[in-house]
Amino acid sequence: MLKENTIKIFERSFIDNWDLPALSDYNAGTTLTYGDFARAIARLHLLYKQCGIKHGDKVALIGKNTPSWVTVFIGTITYGAVVVPILSEFNPTDAQHIINHSEATLLFASKVVWDTLDFDNMHNIRAAISLDDKKLLAEKAGEVVGKNLFGLTRAFNRQYKSGFYRNDIHYPDIPGDALMELNYTSGTTGFSKGVMISGNNLCGNLVYGINSKLHYRGSRALSFLPLAHAYGCAFDMLVPLAVGSHITLLGRIPSPKILVKAMQEIKPNLVICVPLVLEKIYSKMIVPMISRGMLRWALAVPFLDNRIHAQIRKKLIEAFGGEFEEIIVGGAPFNAEVEDFLYKIKFPFTVGYGMTECAPLVSHTPWREFVPHSAGRILPGLMECKILSDDPENIPGEICVKGENVMQGYFHNSEATDKVLHDDGWLHTGDMGTLSADGTVFIKGRLKTMLLSSNGQNIYPEEIEAKLNNMLYVNESLVVEREGRLVALVYPDYESMDQLGVTRDQLPDLMEKIRVELNKLVAPYERIAKIQLIATEFEKTPKRSIKRYLYSN
Repeated sequence: MLKENTIKIFERSFIDNWDLPALSDYNAGTTLTYGDFARAIARLHLLYKQCGIKHGDKVALIGKNTPSWVTVFIGTITYGAVVVPILSEFNPTDAQHIINHSEATLLFASKVVWDTLDFDNMHNIRAAISLDDKKLLAEKAGEVVGKNLFGLTRAFNRQYKSGFYRNDIHYPDIPGDALMELNYTSGTTGFSKGVMISGNNLCGNLVYGINSKLHYRGSRALSFLPLAHAYGCAFDMLVPLAVGSHITLLGRIPSPKILVKAMQEIKPNLVICVPLVLEKIYSKMIVPMISRGMLRWALAVPFLDNRIHAQIRKKLIEAFGGEFEEIIVGGAPFNAEVEDFLYKIKFPFTVGYGMTECAPLVSHTPWREFVPHSAGRILPGLMECKILSDDPENIPGEICVKGENVMQGYFHNSEATDKVLHDDGWLHTGDMGTLSADGTVFIKGRLKTMLLSSNGQNIYPEEIEAKLNNMLYVNESLVVEREGRLVALVYPDYESMDQLGVTRDQLPDLMEKIRVELNKLVAPYERIAKIQLIATEFEKTPKRSIKRYLYSN
């Protein structure tokens, strides 16, 4: 059991870092100090008290990343209530279901999202409040939330007659095993599950981030991943706020051009990103550069390649602001070609592994110790790992983890909980991989997507898809089994086709050539029998993972 307590970590941080900048809104150009932030949290606590919100009550939160969003999240958990962050990318039907399933009693929503929801069909919600201007959006008959909200400034000034200062910060003593967050997964299996995350689960991630100095007092963080997702939440918000970092909120994942501009302005000391960001920058910035005639020739010449790699590395580091210690890649499988190139040029990146059910971190290794194609080492002192295989170092098996970060279960879903979380504390992740002697994890793919060849070989579609996605004219792909044969569903890269003057009539012949080339790169049992073109992009979860179940037949 951890000695530290999540709420007390924030209490101490807000006191110690009172005068430092805490949150900046990149688009609005505004900044809150830790003192301003603590004052906004105190106002929220007073509102909760006036409205009769009790410890353990659920508060739903949906909207883009803003200082108001962060205030509601931190204000809710430091009050002792349970926050229910909902990805704003969820469609309205799913968002409405989550609000009801979570039994939330209050809702904070941005106006854009609110206009898509049906308040009359929110069974437990007493009132809804705007994240944009903090005004009442709606309330049920007989409620006084609007009245309390209207008089909040007067009530706050009465309670803190001399003003609110750092010695006024006193948060309740909430045990570490109390439920603190309900985070609904955006999985590819067709429905969301409410992951019950305790104070200890969040604290395990906080302790690792603090001890590893991923963020530190006065460091700069640029937040562009959704904070409603466990990855961005932990390492773009919770850890920075726990140590006195300055977070600039970009709002959402932007285009590479906008992201690079913001990076160069903010100069973050740590970059948290998903593979898609680096893959886009690689395809838009690096590939055109190294494909030019003279440069392509020079890269084949010994000694010259090192100088060119150094120049590319310098340009990439400058693109991300030039002052970061490392880039941590997580949240989805990383394209092997991109990873190999970045490793070859000694770019400071590392790949971590996590899942919502671990709030989220399972493994991480600092970039100087990173092993290519791995997902880092299991967190020492916090997590354990085992592989369900006769030879865990060489033969992939299901990855199982145990420790401080593992969830309490799925909310109101004991059947789903029992399938993955056993009585002995081991969580069955559903991921397949191997584990080296030093605790380094190597992920092969998902257990549910793994296919079995006619001669008994395990086939991981993700590995084939990674190779296929690197090929010209392929935007994205999905490998499925049809009548005992492997078929690749491909959504073409129409942008590249237009640039190179390729017509749609030419696609079938081009795809056949691509199939032949692909089959040279994979094992005999992984060869694709057919490429089938699809007319539109694959349907995806809010986390941008393909909903594989829609294409399995």
